[in-house]
Amino acid sequence: MRILVVDDAAFMREFISSNLIDVGYDVVGIACDGKEAVEKYIQLKPDIVTMDINMPKMDGIEALEEILKLDKNAKVIMISDIGQHSKIIEAIKKGAVDFIVKPLHPDRLKQSLEKARI
Repeated sequence: MRILVVDDAAFMREFISSNLIDVGYDVVGIACDGKEAVEKYIQLKPDIVTMDINMPKMDGIEALEEILKLDKNAKVIMISDIGQHSKIIEAIKKGAVDFIVKPLHPDRLKQSLEKARI
């Protein structure tokens, strides 16, 4: 599975990417904001996107909407800070396949990716 990792924090991009690689996923790209995520989605056509909700330029929910306009079958897993309950609900209603609340646990990430593959 080819994954695009999107987060504005470099340490989170690295954490998520290394955990995905450790369990056999192929991280094909990273992006640091929603605008870049949409551009990379077009360019790379990943199987799954992990998307932070709170980012500069374009937040994760806006990027989710743009990606789904491009590909109605896109699989996007939202990642959010604790306390962002309303944004998580909004993301799921708009088409996210799953969500993960930070702090991110590697087992939860793996479980979410397996769910997205179905």
